[in-house]
Amino acid sequence: MKTAILATALAVALSGCFSRESADVYGKHEAGREQTVRMATVDSVRKVVLEGSRSGIGAAAGGAVGGISGSTVGQGKGSSVASVLGAVGGGVAGSVLEEKVTRKDAFEITVRLDSGEMRAIVQEADVEIKPGQRVRLLTSGGVTRVTP
Repeated sequence: MKTAILATALAVALSGCFSRESADVYGKHEAGREQTVRMATVDSVRKVVLEGSRSGIGAAAGGAVGGISGSTVGQGKGSSVASVLGAVGGGVAGSVLEEKVTRKDAFEITVRLDSGEMRAIVQEADVEIKPGQRVRLLTSGGVTRVTP
């Protein structure tokens, strides 16, 4: 029962680790900030993957779950060894789980600006972008988004 509760806590903790490399999601600090707008035509779109986060939350939660689970095995020194091994194994598994849960599908979008220059932008695959499509490049604080 304790393991199920801790696994649920791990999932909830990891759900807050999602990134904001999206055309449609803005952070609160971005509201009210002016953005530079350039027009472009999409040259190509390639599917890529944004790697997930490795904040340590997954490892810590996994280590706690593994340590508690390991402590129920054996008695005396055997229980202590099982706790340590469970914590280490759980930490590794939690770290891997965090990265996989927070991984996102994305697009590498290559555009030709009206000036003739080429640019490539990677963002979450949350907006449909197709070759030949006219798009806007919104840039602010070093971050550029491609929007229809």
